[in-house]
Amino acid sequence: MDDQNKNLILASVLSFVVILVWFLLFPPEEPQQLTPEQAAAEGNLLPPAADAPVAQAATTAEPAPQPAQTAARIDIDTPRLAGSISTMGGRIDTLSLKDYRQTLAEDSDTVQVLKPQSADYAYFALYGWAPGGDLGFEDVPGANTIWTVESGASLTTSTPVILRWDNDKGLTFRRTISVDENFMLSVTQSVRNNSAAGARLAPYGRIERHGEPDDLKGFFIIHEGAIRQTGEELTELNYKKLRKLDNDARWGANADVEEVAGNGWIGFTDHYWMTTLIPQNDQPFTSVMKYNSAQDIYLTEARMPTVDLAAGASAEVTTRLFAGAKEWETIKSYEAEDGIYNFVNSIDWGWFSFLTKPIFRLLHMLNGMIGNMGWAIIALTLIIKAVLFPLAYKSYVSMAKMKELQPEMEKIKERTGDDRQKLQQEMMQLYKKEKVNPASGCLPILLQIPIFFSLYKVIFVTIELRHAEWIGWIKDLSSPDPSSILNLFGLLPFATPGPESIFAIVSLGVLPILLGISMYLQQKLNPAPTDPTQKMIFAWMPWVFMFMLGSFASGLVVYWIANNTITFIQQYTIMRSQGYKPDVLGNITSGLKRSSKEDK
Repeated sequence: MDDQNKNLILASVLSFVVILVWFLLFPPEEPQQLTPEQAAAEGNLLPPAADAPVAQAATTAEPAPQPAQTAARIDIDTPRLAGSISTMGGRIDTLSLKDYRQTLAEDSDTVQVLKPQSADYAYFALYGWAPGGDLGFEDVPGANTIWTVESGASLTTSTPVILRWDNDKGLTFRRTISVDENFMLSVTQSVRNNSAAGARLAPYGRIERHGEPDDLKGFFIIHEGAIRQTGEELTELNYKKLRKLDNDARWGANADVEEVAGNGWIGFTDHYWMTTLIPQNDQPFTSVMKYNSAQDIYLTEARMPTVDLAAGASAEVTTRLFAGAKEWETIKSYEAEDGIYNFVNSIDWGWFSFLTKPIFRLLHMLNGMIGNMGWAIIALTLIIKAVLFPLAYKSYVSMAKMKELQPEMEKIKERTGDDRQKLQQEMMQLYKKEKVNPASGCLPILLQIPIFFSLYKVIFVTIELRHAEWIGWIKDLSSPDPSSILNLFGLLPFATPGPESIFAIVSLGVLPILLGISMYLQQKLNPAPTDPTQKMIFAWMPWVFMFMLGSFASGLVVYWIANNTITFIQQYTIMRSQGYKPDVLGNITSGLKRSSKEDK
């Protein structure tokens, strides 16, 4: 392989390395701590935040709850959800996932998706009506309204809850909340005008997040923050971008507002969890993303069109609320059966979605057949290698011929000395004479890069690999190998250093060590670069990758070990079929001897 093609491979591999370590060298910026300011009064038909300060002189400000009022709670109990609804505002503000725990420990707490306003990192959903015309916020239910339970002692899959509130001016409001067997709640808001005059008002749904989530990953490879579908367009704003929406602490100032004709939804997405407001498919609404620096609140809203309610008339609107785990099958079923447009793209498939989606579907199918995600990853690797085999075959045949030409290439290099032009000319003549194409080995390497990134995306993003067990000590394929050379892989009675320790990089587990060995053996079958600098870089690369990938997800390292092993077997077999008999052990021994002589 000539220097030009070696440079191509070297540039590709080094670019690959740069991207892999980017998030380590350039961690996400810490959120700016802003001085709280008094929030200004907002315009008509803009619902205030749950804890917005009350402006006594402003008719648009919602009154604060009276101290004597008591907010009761209604339990939520389904096969997959546990939590409660507060009668203050009818907030859905406490919700845990029964199927998911924080850690692998048996006594670990379940994952809590929603938290009440009194808790740290409060995160909840609420609904209400914004007043118009002659109505004020005291005339419509909002974030601080105390509702009465009309029916339903608890919310289950078979028993909905109905809340009621009368404004003592002829308007009666009801809210019916139901839930399915997974993570979808349905909230129907209705109002009846029993007065003699007409009324003008607008329903809304809102998700409030107080501060950034405490488990924010902040990796460039995954989106965490606000997400919405507006017809055909999917929009994502992370928390840094959301903070830029606020420049004077007013609700609505510089908000990201979109009018949606239908097929829309909006909410917040985390690494594995999501909370999303989903109006009916044909429901037009105003989609809003906001941030309030005065209280450090991130907010997404679905504002429905204003209703002109005649005397004696009624109106209602239904909005769904997804609050749970981003399980592919569950989300896909909501998209297919309930018609939630593009809902499966709430999972962050990334730029290579044309690869990540089919790779995940195949991996998911293999896991269903095998019953073990680790073996499914290895099976996936076999399938990928089989698909790329025609290209790999040509590459390995070319490498076998290049290996045979290695002694002749060394003679040319000695004969031409520092005359690089003459070196290139004689090399090209040799390739032409022996009918060897040195560039044929580059394409399989280049194709592996997007496949690797797509698989890394799948392993890192999808919840199906979270806490997925493989064999022995590998209990979570989405986490790094927990074994460590520092405690002799568990033989010594002390824990390994955590990721924050300076010793974490040398705390190599079994899988990273196997990766380094497999890369080293596979590399020994390839022609050595003629350039000394390139030769040194390639020689160090297996060990650099061994340390780099030691902190990566075990599932990704399993894939790479399997890929290297299969590549080695394929290449070794094809080389022997071409009459070249690679002596891998001899190559290693001679390589060690040469290194020893060069050191002397």
